[in-house]
Amino acid sequence: MNNLFDKTKKILSASMAGMAVLPMVTACGNVQEQKGPMNVLFIMCDDHSYQTISAYDSTFIKTPNIDRIAADGVKFTNSFVANSISGPSRACMLTGKHSHANGFTDNSSSFDGSQQTFPKLLQQQGYETAVIGKWHLTSEPTGFNHWDVLIGQGDYYNPTFICNGEKVQREGYATNVTTDLALEWLENGRDASKPFCLLLHHKAPHRTWMPDTCDLELFADSNFPMPETFYDDYSTREAAKVQRMSISKDMDIVYDLKMADKDSTIHSRSDLEAWGRRMYNNMNPDQKRAWDAHYDVVIEKFKAAGLKGKELDAWKYQQYMRDYLRVITSVDRNVGRVLDYLEEEGLMDNTLIVYTSDQGFYMGEHGWFDKRWMYEESFRTPLLVRLPGSEVRGELKNMVQNIDYAPTFLELAGVEVPSDIHGCSFLPLLKGEEWKPNRDGVYYHYYEYPDEHAVKRHLGVRTETHKLIHFYEDNVWELFDLRADKHELNNIYGKPGTEEITAVLKEKLVNLQKQYNEEEFIAQ
Repeated sequence: MNNLFDKTKKILSASMAGMAVLPMVTACGNVQEQKGPMNVLFIMCDDHSYQTISAYDSTFIKTPNIDRIAADGVKFTNSFVANSISGPSRACMLTGKHSHANGFTDNSSSFDGSQQTFPKLLQQQGYETAVIGKWHLTSEPTGFNHWDVLIGQGDYYNPTFICNGEKVQREGYATNVTTDLALEWLENGRDASKPFCLLLHHKAPHRTWMPDTCDLELFADSNFPMPETFYDDYSTREAAKVQRMSISKDMDIVYDLKMADKDSTIHSRSDLEAWGRRMYNNMNPDQKRAWDAHYDVVIEKFKAAGLKGKELDAWKYQQYMRDYLRVITSVDRNVGRVLDYLEEEGLMDNTLIVYTSDQGFYMGEHGWFDKRWMYEESFRTPLLVRLPGSEVRGELKNMVQNIDYAPTFLELAGVEVPSDIHGCSFLPLLKGEEWKPNRDGVYYHYYEYPDEHAVKRHLGVRTETHKLIHFYEDNVWELFDLRADKHELNNIYGKPGTEEITAVLKEKLVNLQKQYNEEEFIAQ
């Protein structure tokens, strides 16, 4: 494999042309005549916020390789998930159905692998299918000619995979190893006479944001602006007051922020502290030496500073951001490796490339990390798509959802989209054609409560201008005017003058619940 990796290696600066944020313009044009079935490369990360992709926002980081996909294609600025948590979101993507219909409503579920998925339908069409990296659906993958997946959440260092049923521990950093495995399959593991569909799914940047050793010193001197909503008091949002995902109160000093000192004088929540030290102990001696050279210095400075109150909050935020962005740097570098390989092998002209995340993520907005909410930062996700031959470029503002991926891939492959799929193919948008989705707004439902983050069960509907959320177990409603209140600070439900828009949104919500056969949650 070393020859392959030498061949695919590029100097990072060669990709800098893709760094600029794309203009807000869409050019229409027809896709060139397709030469044989189109390959599908579906790259997905876990918890990658759109705020930390420079095609969307260059405030925090430059991601030149991820931006290459947008530069040669499109970026969706209104891309949403159906259920903002990892396993359920992945099930929605595989099936094109909302969580209640695919049976995987929360992370305590197990995915029913016997059901219809888009990889199975592509297999029937003659595609070679593979999933490599994070799976997180409990049951073994089905519908794949090849699968090589992390166990559960997976480890950042020296992770154990299950390769077609056999456990294999692999030395190295998870993002690099996952990319190595994907390139090896592309080069030597597939039947090159067939079109392929590769799901390349990274663990990164999932909690606890452990950087590769070569990236540990990145951003060491950077100070990132804290979001203006960091000290949100949630005065109009009752459910937000009881959550447990605060950087100030809930981000663990050992587990999340790596302050596992050698003399064990720093303590945190006992179960998380044990996990934090276990992850360190999973490293080999060389990895530990590099890790210690960086974090021992940070730990000693932290102990000497004796921070409290808002000073401690600011330190925790900066430490979180630095580690998170270091992990993103590794993701971007490895995306570049894959794009370089496709270019060198002449595969770019016949491969649809998609980059996304299983949900959005909080970078300190409202004082939070994590996801789960129907609020924008976790509900909205990055989606960058490159369709060979298309002249469509720039931003697409249409509201799409992760249930739309499956029908898009199927239509691209010439497979009839089954009538029970909830999503709607957005392939016409990629071709510059009119798009008529089969819904009026996007529907969301989060089921996992109680859990460690204490986010209440809720569902809702979003339109281009408004959002209505129902925390149905407490019968609490929230209404936001997204034009006037982009940070969703002011719940205007029940306020004078909102009667008409409330009635309209409730009708849309009921219609979507009926359309998706989830009528048992219709509010009485």
